[in-house]
Amino acid sequence: MPFARLVLAGASAITLAACATVAPVPTVPVMVTAETAPAGATGDAADDPAVWRHPTDAAQSLILGTNKQEGLVVYALDGSERQRLPIGPINNVDVRQDLGSAYDIAVASNDTQGISVFSIDRTTGEVKHVNDVPTGKTEPYGICLGKSGNAGVAGVTYKDGTIELWELDGEADGVTGTLARSVKLATQLEGCVFDEVNGTLVIGEEAHGVWSLAYMDAASVPVEIDTVAANNGLVADVEGVSIWRGQDGKGWIVASAQAADRYVVYERQAPHAVMGVFTLVANTQAGIDKVTHTDGLDVFSGALPGYPRGILVVQDDGNPNPEQDQNFKLVDWAMLETALGLPVLEAE
Repeated sequence: MPFARLVLAGASAITLAACATVAPVPTVPVMVTAETAPAGATGDAADDPAVWRHPTDAAQSLILGTNKQEGLVVYALDGSERQRLPIGPINNVDVRQDLGSAYDIAVASNDTQGISVFSIDRTTGEVKHVNDVPTGKTEPYGICLGKSGNAGVAGVTYKDGTIELWELDGEADGVTGTLARSVKLATQLEGCVFDEVNGTLVIGEEAHGVWSLAYMDAASVPVEIDTVAANNGLVADVEGVSIWRGQDGKGWIVASAQAADRYVVYERQAPHAVMGVFTLVANTQAGIDKVTHTDGLDVFSGALPGYPRGILVVQDDGNPNPEQDQNFKLVDWAMLETALGLPVLEAE
């Protein structure tokens, strides 16, 4: 069954519209719950995760993680490796389910090929490389995947500050893409996430801060959510961004503040109040080291075995030493809610 198209057109100039900020908040520790096997390469290898929930058996859910020296690594929820797809240097990955196909779809930013597309079998969980959609622009860096009804749209970010929106069309045996819109920010971008309910695309500008773009509106311009200069806990590099999705458009945005080994949580809806700042500390009982220098991250707000309130998955730069056996760490969202005193919301 083919994807339907989501039409996004036009280009826009950028104006800076700063949101109100709040006073800095204390940084609280949260213990890591579990971890994956290493990504499988020394040096700077692991980069970004994405969570896929099995439609009928949550215990078979998966974590997709990029190894930017090799390709895609697929893990079970217990952290064991399930698959390895050595397709080349991919950087970021994202998943959206129920896009009108018999298969779920993941996309990754491929340094040399553009948008790498993967199918995920909704029964077996098998991940396959479908094909690549060339973007025609040097080194796609970050990526995120959104949906509207049965439509798929990929956001692709670049080091020159550009974010492109690509309409996706096709089936599990081949996907094509059409460039629908391009927006330019001042400096290097990477992480992004679609908030379909609120009609926004959240973007991380590494040296500057976090932005929101009303991507359904062709005349929209990016609006600041937070900046490094605002001193709310965010520092460069602003790396991964994701969303815990509650009902009625409520929930929380999580952004990685890489150089400080911490994360900032914002209210999902404008004016995006800062809800807390946290670090991820070692789980000594389980023999799991702390998390440092996180690049990409993903949040899943549905119930999973052992994670009734959802899960946060983050890249860990050192396991335990910097750029050695990099892997991905798992965090029980309920522990984050408690540590930060977040209101307990119903999941989307």
